[in-house]
Amino acid sequence: MIYDFQSDQFWSGTALEKEERRVFDLCNGCRRCFNLCPSFTELFNRIDDERVDGDVDKLTANDLNVVGDYCYQCKLCYNHCPYTPPHAWKIDFPRMMLRDKLVRTRRDGISRQDRFLAKTDLIGHIGSWLAPVFNWTNRNPLNRWLMEKMAGIHRRWTLPIYSFQTLSRWMKKRESSNGRGIPPKRKVALFSTCSVNYSDVETGRALVQVLEKNQIEVVDGYKRCCGMPALDGGDLESALKNAEENVRFLSEKVRAGYDIVIPGPTCSYTIKQEYPLMLNTEDARLVAEHTFDSCEYLMKLHQDGALSTEFVSKLGTVSYQLSCHLKAQNLGYKSRDLLQLAGARVQVVERCSAVDGTWGMKREYHDLSVKLAQPLLKEVQEPAPEFIATDCPLSALRIKQGTGRDALHPVRIFAKAYGL
Repeated sequence: MIYDFQSDQFWSGTALEKEERRVFDLCNGCRRCFNLCPSFTELFNRIDDERVDGDVDKLTANDLNVVGDYCYQCKLCYNHCPYTPPHAWKIDFPRMMLRDKLVRTRRDGISRQDRFLAKTDLIGHIGSWLAPVFNWTNRNPLNRWLMEKMAGIHRRWTLPIYSFQTLSRWMKKRESSNGRGIPPKRKVALFSTCSVNYSDVETGRALVQVLEKNQIEVVDGYKRCCGMPALDGGDLESALKNAEENVRFLSEKVRAGYDIVIPGPTCSYTIKQEYPLMLNTEDARLVAEHTFDSCEYLMKLHQDGALSTEFVSKLGTVSYQLSCHLKAQNLGYKSRDLLQLAGARVQVVERCSAVDGTWGMKREYHDLSVKLAQPLLKEVQEPAPEFIATDCPLSALRIKQGTGRDALHPVRIFAKAYGL
């Protein structure tokens, strides 16, 4: 098992270093990922340095740590790599880097920065209940300076705008299609994600309305954050707690006939691919098998002949960023296909926003993150599209920061085609 948390070998610094040197030596011989992220740039630069001269065994402990620090878990290298399991070399670079973070955190403790950034539900609850004041404070230069000093969030990073009426509150007040007497053809538990539930509520509303238009009963399936921010920060205890609670709740929904639909690639990736490995339970595998990213689910409906194509509005041109965590799921171009189905002219931009979780908003990595995102920021604005779209809420914040334009979830644009 990849995440064998009960094994002393998993937590052994010596065993981890041996595995890192084995993998780095193989990566050095291949170099297919040389331009994917700063982790590989740092690795190859250090291997090529005179003091190392190609001998991975001469890399210092600090060299190994820096490579780990620069991995922001975009997962792109996994699909790029020809040596992933079941190949005999069994290279899984992202999960090895995640193990590196967990081992170092157990040894050194969780930083105040990572502990704070993992509290997405707590921040969301406070932000929504105190929305006007909270949003003003988050844009106050003095407060942003203090936040950078105390929590390590760069003062120029664009923070989300919190909504007093969260998606969960909105859904509680609203009748489902089943409640209006329309027999549902299918049932969906909407795992809205912390981003959609507390801030990007319009995406959640649009998705509910699109599903209900297609005679699907929708219930609130959000229990708590998927746990990826905690896992990224090395807080394994919190990540496992969230995973266990979500699986307990969602497995009951699946057994009651619901599919799980998620409007966020990182969360859908986590529940589909990380939960079964982290928990190693039948319930985790059951939930993963019935979990779909939102546009993946809508295109599945179309494939089954169950998606309405009664469009009333023209969409025009859309510049669409394909997020890294959708690529990691090997889903193809489901969001693009959905928009094209509704008549949009779609330009696909396959560039990383270099935020990936919390990495790009941190004080120490923010400027490098912005530099890495420049190809994305340039391409999404060409040639002056009517809409910019991305499935990833963090990419949307990066695009807003870099271009001043709102990047909408594809479902919001698709809902416009329906006239919703």
